[in-house]
Amino acid sequence: MDSGHTVVVFGAYGHTGRFVVAQLRERGFVPVLSGRDAGKLEALAASHPGTDVRPASVEEPVSLDRALAGTAAVVNCAGPFATTAAPVIEAALRAGIPYVDVAAEIEANADTFTHFTDRARAAGAVIVPAMAFYGGLGDLLVTAAMGDWTAADEAHIAYGLSGWHPTAGTRAAGAVSRRRRDGRRVRYAGGRLEYHHDAPPTLEWPFPHPMGPRTVIGEFTMADVVTVPSHLSVPEVRNYMTVEAARDLSDPDTPAPAATDERGRSAQTFLVDVVVRSGGSERRAVARGRDIYAVTAPLVVEAVDRILTGRTGTAGVASAGAIFDAPDFLGALSPHLSLELRP
Repeated sequence: MDSGHTVVVFGAYGHTGRFVVAQLRERGFVPVLSGRDAGKLEALAASHPGTDVRPASVEEPVSLDRALAGTAAVVNCAGPFATTAAPVIEAALRAGIPYVDVAAEIEANADTFTHFTDRARAAGAVIVPAMAFYGGLGDLLVTAAMGDWTAADEAHIAYGLSGWHPTAGTRAAGAVSRRRRDGRRVRYAGGRLEYHHDAPPTLEWPFPHPMGPRTVIGEFTMADVVTVPSHLSVPEVRNYMTVEAARDLSDPDTPAPAATDERGRSAQTFLVDVVVRSGGSERRAVARGRDIYAVTAPLVVEAVDRILTGRTGTAGVASAGAIFDAPDFLGALSPHLSLELRP
């Protein structure tokens, strides 16, 4: 493919941003490197000769306008998104271009739907939050698993991670979310978000081969509780996380991910097991792959490609499952994901 479209990556020098820049180039897009640290942008550009560098800060709207001028779309990879999402969306609306981000923060994603749905719909703009491993992939899998169902009683999304070496951005975003919740946990039940102080349950989850049954933390709530209910009638959405990964995330001494191949991916593997239930019926979708940060890049770049080529089902603020044909989208990720649907 050779699209030639120019796409701004805000937060280009971050861990996920670098994967996104590389994936854009691989897909024939022309990335523009943006973010607040000009030195880091120049250092990244040195490995991509000829790449345009446009420093910008969310505190300076004019700088964002300069960064987005004349481009086809913007991908926001700069967290915490509680700080960056709204200013970059505002700049995208002023520029008249689509906005996509990789936010995993529950509250930041909820804010995007709350504050921009009406304006984006009125403008015919496209805004896709949480187009990442957390929020985007789970939503696509739930949507694909439901198939012709128009509603379900519950959706369960279990994350089987071999481990989790969080980036600095993940830790910073988590700290912001904890402050916003006053240290409470969150779950989605009865069709709404609930905040509470009780300890999360621990249980066994029957992951399919090759992982098999594992102990998981129940109600390990991720951005899927925003994306899935935004367009599907599912009053109960629950997340689960393998205890090893949860332990890594909570340990302040766990190091950042380390590259183990030529693409910069870590050795981390994942299995996402989705179960949706309606009455006495059950449907399932399973995705397997490597490196949750690296796989976000093909997710978000496929989204950008489909938006810019008109392969979307709606406008306004929309999650991945609402705006894209979920089975077709997941099928396009076959070089990066192994997918199994069990209707």
